[in-house]
Amino acid sequence: MQAAGLREIDVGSFVPPRLLPQMADVAEVVRHALTLPGLTVMARVPNALGAAAALAAGVHELTLPLSASAAHSMANLRETPEQMLDELPRIVALRDELAPGVHVEVGLSDTTGMADPEAARRLVQRLRAAIGPKAGAAHLHNTRGLGLANCLAACDVGVCTFDASQGGLRGCPCAPGTSANVVTEDLVFMFEAMGVATGVDLHALVAARQALLVGLPGEPLYGMLPDAGLPKGCTYAEGRLPPAAAFLASWTGVV
Repeated sequence: MQAAGLREIDVGSFVPPRLLPQMADVAEVVRHALTLPGLTVMARVPNALGAAAALAAGVHELTLPLSASAAHSMANLRETPEQMLDELPRIVALRDELAPGVHVEVGLSDTTGMADPEAARRLVQRLRAAIGPKAGAAHLHNTRGLGLANCLAACDVGVCTFDASQGGLRGCPCAPGTSANVVTEDLVFMFEAMGVATGVDLHALVAARQALLVGLPGEPLYGMLPDAGLPKGCTYAEGRLPPAAAFLASWTGVV
């Protein structure tokens, strides 16, 4: 994915291996990611202990999951939202002490996929009014089919960083029935089709799905673009698409 042009990747979570065994080697994943040129390496941390481990591994950015729902917070982090809010200054102080250059990301998440475009637009505006342009990220799920529409609404009011999921992998184990974040391939295609240059090579991004098929056999992959295929004559790496009429007339099969 980095070779396709993605400049920031959330590589994992620094949590106790007994709770999430699949994250036991996250520090090793970070070390490998740091060898990739031009890549910003981000990790999720639930508390100051996780933040210390992430900072020791050398991440460039931290993000702390702070839920507005008490039930979700207890299921996901075993702490109330108020307790997690108290954890934030401790993490920031630790960052200031150990790695002042590391960013602590601030954004809005719709983990259960309940949002609609108007709600996404309104909440982003309120957050940016409160803390300024640092509120620059949106973490939107596609559970009810509005993920891309919500991304577009958030983009309209200034968000330029979006969490997305290659192949639609993941969901939230603490919110049964939810889907993953918006599919990376579909999100990039939407912006490129609008003439917004993302710097991502869609051909390479779609091709990267093969690694998922090999590494996660039997795991379903999602996304409209990979199944429908790319239009002929597109130069996605340069952020350009053919005129609309040619675009509609040149639809191809699966890449």
